[in-house]
Amino acid sequence: MSEHILYTISIYTENNIGLLNRISAIFQRRHINIESINSSVSEIEGVSRWTIVVKLSEEQMKKIIGQIEKQVEVIKAYYHTDEETIYQESCLFKIKSDLLFEERKIQNIIKESNSRIVTVNKAFFVIEKSGMKNEIELLHRELQPFGIMQFVRAGRIAVTKQPMEISQLLKAFNA
Repeated sequence: MSEHILYTISIYTENNIGLLNRISAIFQRRHINIESINSSVSEIEGVSRWTIVVKLSEEQMKKIIGQIEKQVEVIKAYYHTDEETIYQESCLFKIKSDLLFEERKIQNIIKESNSRIVTVNKAFFVIEKSGMKNEIELLHRELQPFGIMQFVRAGRIAVTKQPMEISQLLKAFNA
């Protein structure tokens, strides 16, 4: 059995209703958990880009890419290892405001983690952190003792170190 590793899948697609359900069903049928998922506009006008992170073998990955590319709205799908990508995650922490002024340690944690304060009011303050998954997990552990009122983490966003030939592919397709 081959080794399971984290893969970042980039899917270029037309923006159609119902595609998310069909894509997630591809993973669900194989009992593969999606670690994170993100959808946004891409570098190409009118084309969406999905970034999905999954842990599986390369053999499984190749089969899944084939299934994804069979979807009518999918223009092209790629997969890459962590070493082949530059990626970040982002999160927000909501914490009681009195701690910001009374707890010197929180101010030090914010400074040392390269986080930034997004907003402060009488009831709470919000910290934003972008970085690697382990940096966000460390910040979460450091803030946990102070009582996190709310926490949310966005899916991975990633670009590849090597060029993806999607733009040339589309030019040829539209010619």
